[in-house]
Amino acid sequence: MADPVRRRATYEDVLAAPENLVAQVIDGELHLHPRPRRRHLRAASTVGGFLSGAFDSGVSGPGGWGVLHEPELHLGSEPDIVVPDLAAWREDRYPGDVDDDSPFFTVAPDWICELLSESTARLDRMKKVPIYAREKVRHVWIVDPRDRTIEVFRLEGAGDALVGTFGGEDEAFALEPFDAVPIPPHCFWGRRTSKT
Repeated sequence: MADPVRRRATYEDVLAAPENLVAQVIDGELHLHPRPRRRHLRAASTVGGFLSGAFDSGVSGPGGWGVLHEPELHLGSEPDIVVPDLAAWREDRYPGDVDDDSPFFTVAPDWICELLSESTARLDRMKKVPIYAREKVRHVWIVDPRDRTIEVFRLEGAGDALVGTFGGEDEAFALEPFDAVPIPPHCFWGRRTSKT
């Protein structure tokens, strides 16, 4: 007996998901995972806040970007529905929030940051990063707050090229495309704790 044909998940499945879970549709399959843990939340909030101040509001930085925390993106013709931890559009490409108050975006960002957690690391790396390359997202950061590493990728041709891997706690990070204002390490992994 043949296996039954699996129904493609849709936006209706995302809307019907329990509120305490993050719902995404990737390659027609519904993925549910719990809300992020505290370390993950702190890193996303602090990095997002730093970038929003310097690159969105232009406070102590050049401005010119729209930076968002957990935007819902519908990308592709049978849309993959993904929720990156952070995303940003250059100001001239930002899809706006004045005349369209939709809960999701269909224009791919210029930059995306995924913060890895045990429940999402495999999905982020193996499924979502290729979608970002397909949709021509210019820069992707993969941040692992547990291992205290940041991988910076730049779109080159049809795929992503590793620009570099960064870590440590002593020097601020000048990371593409936000290298105009280096980001202090505590934004990624919290305040340094004394080792006793």
